[in-house]
Amino acid sequence: MVISVAATSIVDAIATDLRSRLFAGEITGQMPLTETDLAASYDVARPTAKAAIERLVGEGLLVRGAHKTARVAELGPEAVRDIYLARAYLESEVLRRLAHTRTVPTDAVIANREIAEFTDGSPLDLVEPDMRFHLSLIDAMGNERMSKMYRSLVSEVRLCMTRVQGLNLLGPGLIHAEHQKILELLREGEGEAAALLLDDHLGRARERLVEALGGEAGPEARVPDLPPAEETHLDHG
Repeated sequence: MVISVAATSIVDAIATDLRSRLFAGEITGQMPLTETDLAASYDVARPTAKAAIERLVGEGLLVRGAHKTARVAELGPEAVRDIYLARAYLESEVLRRLAHTRTVPTDAVIANREIAEFTDGSPLDLVEPDMRFHLSLIDAMGNERMSKMYRSLVSEVRLCMTRVQGLNLLGPGLIHAEHQKILELLREGEGEAAALLLDDHLGRARERLVEALGGEAGPEARVPDLPPAEETHLDHG
């Protein structure tokens, strides 16, 4: 397999490719990854393959086993809850602060519009705009350390979102409606209401995934009676 390195390092390029294949389901928990095999597959030295593996281990996507073999990290119910609750703590506070200044991030509006326009294709295609919606809320704070903190969770968050969509646990209509309502609450300065809706939004995905993974779902898995979001124009700021 040939990797284009362009402006990035070989390790970055291999890690990016492995990450993409993992999210696409091409690499599963039943597939052992060894430094020797990866070095041969990507035509690189073993230390380079090892560094790429360690990159994903550090992101929580791979775990090391015996004999330096790596495998895709298994998501269990408790791990899912831990990941979702960690992001909820950060995102909820961000929404409160954005609402204080009635800030509606333009990138979030654009990402949610893409979700609204989703009509066909793989459910996995929803992961990218959904992830971008949430990242844009964090980045709108303009706090470098906050963004860096959130991005330390991104790989595990994206893995959860990939599982949710791969199992068809949430449709684009509900995702878009709740995103839209959150944006409207930001515009209206209703930070606490936005934070509570976010908790419901993330809690539903979390508990449905917990149930799909063999755990006992909490009450958050229930779909609320949320009316369709109005197609309003939302300005930045």
